[in-house]
Amino acid sequence: MNVPEVIPIRHEPDYRTDTIGRCEGGQFYATVVAAFPEGWSGDDWQAVKRWHAVLHRFDEAGRHLGSRIESTGTTADGERQAVDAASLLLEQWLDALPGRHYQDIAIAPFEVRFEGALFGLVVEVDEDEEDEEDRVHLELYPDGLGFFAPWDGCYDT
Repeated sequence: MNVPEVIPIRHEPDYRTDTIGRCEGGQFYATVVAAFPEGWSGDDWQAVKRWHAVLHRFDEAGRHLGSRIESTGTTADGERQAVDAASLLLEQWLDALPGRHYQDIAIAPFEVRFEGALFGLVVEVDEDEEDEEDRVHLELYPDGLGFFAPWDGCYDT
């Protein structure tokens, strides 16, 4: 199955994609999210689960321009404090975007690594999937949003 060059993502107020949209110079995807380093496994997850403010920027065509990512603490440090700090930081970043308005976006796959964690919209292939339409999808990391054909902007969690 062919994957389109850009993947639509629906803006959903008060849900997982409520801080996406357009601004002068392109599009943005912003979120507060926790991430683990790639390949991590273990018992002390609270000390490894890091909270982040994330702002990905894209041009009008959906090509990734850059990402601003900042860690605000771990769950072990105090999850509420880390989430609140990331939310405040993200609000400041969003307020600084000229001409910002929230709406649907369409972006190309991209990958960024920060502190050992994967951030991005990544093409995934499940060779064991019998249904060709479901074999290829895109996963937004570390948010855990999956995008599948018919590529209509809806996602699975």
